[in-house]
Amino acid sequence: MTRGGRAWVPDYLLSIDPDLCIGCGRCFKVCGRNVMTLKGVNEDGDVVELDEDDDEIEKRVMAMNDEDACIGCGACARVCPTNCQTHAKAA
Repeated sequence: MTRGGRAWVPDYLLSIDPDLCIGCGRCFKVCGRNVMTLKGVNEDGDVVELDEDDDEIEKRVMAMNDEDACIGCGACARVCPTNCQTHAKAA
């Protein structure tokens, strides 16, 4: 329910597509719940921990950090310029 008593159904963040994500961090900045974190994609296409000294990192992307902390507000989806996130209602 909203404060005004209207029905509201959360739309939870389920995943982030590393092929579409540009690592801009907009979603991270609007999320106050630590749901996402910045990671790297290596030359094999694997999402790995970000190491600033690692020459094998091809790009940076946002990745799930604590999906159970998501409250389904949808702020991250509204600011994402590449629509790389998948959201769904609770099962």
